Amino acid sequence: MRWTRGGRRGRVSWWRIRRNPLRRRSYLVEAWLLAATGILAVAAAVVVGVLTAVAIERNLDGLRAVRYAVPAVLTEDADRATSGSDGTDGDHAWATVRWTAADGTTRTGLTRVDATSKAGSTTRVWLDAKGRLVPEPASADEAELEGSVLGTAAAVSAGASVILVGCWAYTRLERRRLEQWDTEWALIGPQWGRRTG
Repeated sequence: MRWTRGGRRGRVSWWRIRRNPLRRRSYLVEAWLLAATGILAVAAAVVVGVLTAVAIERNLDGLRAVRYAVPAVLTEDADRATSGSDGTDGDHAWATVRWTAADGTTRTGLTRVDATSKAGSTTRVWLDAKGRLVPEPASADEAELEGSVLGTAAAVSAGASVILVGCWAYTRLERRRLEQWDTEWALIGPQWGRRTG
């Protein structure tokens, strides 16, 4: 909304909440809706982002605490194990390894190893509390990075959700205001005399 004072045009701040005989109640509701939407969007983004980042880091730290590494010996060449369609990503390949479990028994399993590894070479494999082969857990730095990335994504999603709900409410309010104007114009318009056009 623009106004003129002394020949200069300026912007009227806070026009929705200033006292004015032409101000409708819907303008005040709209002002509070916009303020609440902004505040809630920021608050939701911060809270959801931080909680998500902390939960992801705590989960990855927990996995790192229950997994342990043991030495293993390859029972076949890694390049022979990659003859399948999805066996390699360039640096790593699937191969069968043999290791000694905590109870002294020998076990074998399929895991990812260096693509250049040969049969008889040693590698390190990761086991869970039950002695099953599992992927290597994320390091503390990787856990922090993953927590930050997923926390940021969750924060953006939460903030955007609040803004979408606020936009929906604003649209409903605007539609209602236009309906009220139509009703009022239907009452007042005929009092203005003849219409042109």
